[in-house]
Amino acid sequence: MIAHAAGESSPGNLPKETFAFVLAVPNRDALEGLAAKLAASGIAHARIEEPDAPWSGELMALGVVPARKEGLKKYFSSIPLLR
Repeated sequence: MIAHAAGESSPGNLPKETFAFVLAVPNRDALEGLAAKLAASGIAHARIEEPDAPWSGELMALGVVPARKEGLKKYFSSIPLLR
C-alpha cells in the first residue's frame, strides 16, 4: 500500500506499465551506500531524511525516479522485498 500511495500521489502521470516496489536494507550504512552508488551512477533519486528528533537529518528512505528495469536491476536485485 505504501508504493500505491506514492504512485497515486505522484504528479508525474506515470504510465500504467510502471511497477513499484519497496525494499528493505539492514541498516543506515547500507542505505547511505546505496544512495552513494545511485548518485555516482547518475540515477535520479530522492533522499528522504527525517527532520525531527531523535533522527534529526538521518536518511530514512530513497525514492528512485521511474526508469527501465534493466538500468536499475544491478542496484536493487540483491536487496530483499519489504515483508
